[in-house]
Amino acid sequence: MINRHKNLREKKGNFWEERLGLRAIINFLRQKKVPLSEHTIWLYTGSLILLFLAVQVITGIVLALYYKPTVAEAHASVRRIMTEIPLGWIIRSVHFWSATGMIATVFVHMISIWLLKSYRRPRELTWMTGVFLLIITLGFGFSGYLLPWDSLSLAATKVGTDIPRVIPLIGGWISKFLRGGEDVGADTLTRFYLFHICLLPLMIFLLIGFHIFLIQKLGISHPLKYEMRGIKVPEIPFWPDFVLREARVWLIALGVLITVAIFFPRSLGPQADLMAPTPAGIKPEWYFLFLFQTLKLFPSQIIFISGETLAILIILLFLGLFFFLPLIDNQPARKKGKIITAISVIIIIYAIAMTIWSLFE
Repeated sequence: MINRHKNLREKKGNFWEERLGLRAIINFLRQKKVPLSEHTIWLYTGSLILLFLAVQVITGIVLALYYKPTVAEAHASVRRIMTEIPLGWIIRSVHFWSATGMIATVFVHMISIWLLKSYRRPRELTWMTGVFLLIITLGFGFSGYLLPWDSLSLAATKVGTDIPRVIPLIGGWISKFLRGGEDVGADTLTRFYLFHICLLPLMIFLLIGFHIFLIQKLGISHPLKYEMRGIKVPEIPFWPDFVLREARVWLIALGVLITVAIFFPRSLGPQADLMAPTPAGIKPEWYFLFLFQTLKLFPSQIIFISGETLAILIILLFLGLFFFLPLIDNQPARKKGKIITAISVIIIIYAIAMTIWSLFE
């Protein structure tokens, strides 16, 4: 009888193995190694992003069951989620704070790769897909901000979608495309909802899949200083050693997330009024503050070009340089690489300073 059950289990195992090849994946994970150094802590940020994204997907699906993306019903449906749906308020709060955590972790992840120069050959595409993922993550934050349809989100979206107008040639088209017309209205809400639950998730899952494939194929880069000195970095098995370490980080992150969501629940302002003027002092979410403050530093007119247009063009130029950084900083150990590192530190300090300035202004 025992042999019969054993043979049956083996047959079932062979069935799935022939079709999925799971043993090859398991063997790969067992053989995969992770460098162990003082910089290993930054590797946890990658898995934290996936954790926050999973929370976003789960809570987002629950919220989508009750949300109604129309001007007449959006605000009321969010209020119903918070007041009538069991645990609706905590689900919405977790969704908001996990989005904040995901964006913050993406920034930290990119900065760590930036300063450690983990984008060096042959990992250029890994960096470039990461930049695209950063942009898509910010797109999630921007599109989701409007969905509650309260007065603050409407005003902030008007300001945000008006900024692209200053881009020469295509700026007006971009603004009109985002809004679905000349001004923010019902079509804007519908489009942002479509972006938030359909287009952006499709893009992020495709890019994450490609990004993870590149990481598995090319491996995790060793710190540059060890590589320059020819020092062999000690390694630990990915499974189960590193995964267990990551699991502890996940548990702490989930505990912090739920605690913050409970004690600092996401509020809901008064319903948006399309006829009301944009109130003074409107600011974007924290992750756009350094750009917002930068725009304010430029005068209204500089010779023959508006200050806002010049500021946007400079920001786009830096974004382009940021995207192609692995091709520019192709010899990190040499003098040019050290200069780029110094410039990178200055830019990061500038962004933090502008954010703090805007918060307390």
